[in-house]
Amino acid sequence: MGSIMLAAGGTGGHVFPAQALAAELDRRGRAVDIVTDWRGDDFNNRFPGQTVHRIASATPSGRAGLGKVMALARIVLGIIQARRLIRRVDPAAVVGFGGYPSLPTMLAAISLSVPRAVHEQNAVLGRVNRLIARWVDAVATSFPVTKGLPRSRQQPNLVTGNPIRDDVLALAEQPYQPPAQDGPFQLLVFGGSQGARRFSEIIPQALLALAPDQRRRLRVAQQCRAEDLEAVRQIYAEAGIEAETAAFFTDLPARLTAAHLVIARSGAGTVSELAAAGRPSVLVPYVYATDDHQTSNAEFLSSAGGAWLLPEADLTPSVLATHLVELMMAPELLQEAARAARACARPKAAVLLADLVLAIATDGVRRRAAA
Repeated sequence: MGSIMLAAGGTGGHVFPAQALAAELDRRGRAVDIVTDWRGDDFNNRFPGQTVHRIASATPSGRAGLGKVMALARIVLGIIQARRLIRRVDPAAVVGFGGYPSLPTMLAAISLSVPRAVHEQNAVLGRVNRLIARWVDAVATSFPVTKGLPRSRQQPNLVTGNPIRDDVLALAEQPYQPPAQDGPFQLLVFGGSQGARRFSEIIPQALLALAPDQRRRLRVAQQCRAEDLEAVRQIYAEAGIEAETAAFFTDLPARLTAAHLVIARSGAGTVSELAAAGRPSVLVPYVYATDDHQTSNAEFLSSAGGAWLLPEADLTPSVLATHLVELMMAPELLQEAARAARACARPKAAVLLADLVLAIATDGVRRRAAA
């Protein structure tokens, strides 16, 4: 049986589940081919031991006139390149993870009748997955309810959950330790690849509004955009708040495990990792996320009691400060939210997705043999 081809690219939200599936397939002794576009510059490091192929792609949405025509031309070129690649590699199945970098490969797989599946990370079906969902053999979703599924796919083939990285799973069994009533309070803040600027503006001001004894309890770790680092550092230093700021934390899973409370956007990966780690959070959906999918993601965790949803329109220093004071003074609320978050976890997501992918690959072999 041939390799399994994974089509992914763009943001980490699309790439991380592909990494998790590739690792699970590798554990089963299956060869994996990765297909991405020019933005996948570090894919050789992300997918060690796997063959990485690059084809043309582009994002036509949000463009007008000549820009959209050029983007569509690159997608057509990518389809031609992907068809050649699939004929040469002869994969047993092709799996797409959404985003425009996956589109040419998935359209090529459809045109060549190769067994194929898509995985949707968010609680709203992304535009590329929505476009091709009716022409694939299986749709796997991360959430029990996923908006935007076509009528022919109102029930996905399998709710796998969102595959997460091994380094997060390795830390997920560590129990949540609520803060002592007057002890240090570990606050972790990260804004994802988009929308971090708003956090840099609001969160330091919210912490400044706390009483001096509450500020002394804080141990803040905050990811910021590089251009905001110095300003945020200065605010915390002048306020006497113990803080560490960085454009990127390489040890984010460990920091997540140590946190008493997380303030974050609600991308699919973030929500899945918070659930796996069983950590309470204040989720602020990114207001410009496509189809407002981050609000749907956050609602899944907040409706279960594992997080507090704070719309960006309500994100002001006074509102956030009031909320933080309440939580800092009530460790039992944090403990309950941690339990509820962990109950939402699907730690076997990569295993279930691998089972599904190999099943459609086997069915494809049987159909070929019967033909």
